[in-house]
Amino acid sequence: MWRLADAIQQMIERHGADTICRVLEPMLTPARIARIDTVLAARLQSVITIVEDTYDPRNAAATIRTTEAIGLHELHVIEPHQRFSASGGVTLGAHKWITMARWPRAEESVFALRARGFRVFATLPGAAHTIDDVDVTTPVAVAFGNERDGLTESAIAACDGAVGVPMYGFTESFNLSVTVALAMSRIAARRRAAIGTTGDLDDELRRKLRARWFALKIRGAIGILERTL
Repeated sequence: MWRLADAIQQMIERHGADTICRVLEPMLTPARIARIDTVLAARLQSVITIVEDTYDPRNAAATIRTTEAIGLHELHVIEPHQRFSASGGVTLGAHKWITMARWPRAEESVFALRARGFRVFATLPGAAHTIDDVDVTTPVAVAFGNERDGLTESAIAACDGAVGVPMYGFTESFNLSVTVALAMSRIAARRRAAIGTTGDLDDELRRKLRARWFALKIRGAIGILERTL
């Protein structure tokens, strides 16, 4: 899958996103094109999920599915010890539609996002503030630790603050995939309300993603493009 994604990216860089779309569009139904455009219109690039040291493949896969289903463009994975490996049967192909960035240390991801204008928050049980207190008027990323140990101390220290997910029962924690779903769906909804629109992709990124998704929807797209262009 990653080799195919790389080949599509090279085609887009070589020929341009609009050219790729022009060649492939006749091979897609109007309904499929409309679906792609609808999803693109609702994509958020200003809300990002970060997960650190995730070792359960099913939870990793569920995190990918959740991130894509909420309409987020990026998932950052921190791999200081455990390689982020998702169960393909659980992702149900969701990994094709998001951009995943891999980092060896949380600090590197946090610093890179901060340089892009993001504020980054750690999730921490017992935190004084909750996800509903996060300022969503600027781009925001939220970091989640693994199922056993939570976030590392260095990851927490690198973030701009810590927030929790409200709980009202005797149970003291949700599992990772549930926590990501609850927190990020709420953050994304609040961000969309703050910016007054469902999506915020810039035009260049939207065109590149449209070309990429066209190619991913067509069997043998790379061969078609090579023969045509």
